[in-house]
Amino acid sequence: MTLEEFKKGNFVVGMKETERALEKQEAALVFIASDCDERISLPLMEACSASGVPVERQYTKKEIGRACGIKVKAASAALLKSR
Repeated sequence: MTLEEFKKGNFVVGMKETERALEKQEAALVFIASDCDERISLPLMEACSASGVPVERQYTKKEIGRACGIKVKAASAALLKSR
């Protein structure tokens, strides 16, 4: 999935919001920035693996933030399941 396709769906931005979406089983796909520090990204990747949620790691924090419509960098974002 590209960030352009991602923008068209419902999503949450940031590590804490992404973690909450995973806990509530609302995440369909998670984007983790390729330039995110491993000590931050590894626990989130493990949570995605445990939940069976696919992870995209091809975009930078700046690209993810821009795609989410915020003016700051974002380490992660999650596409939410359709209701």
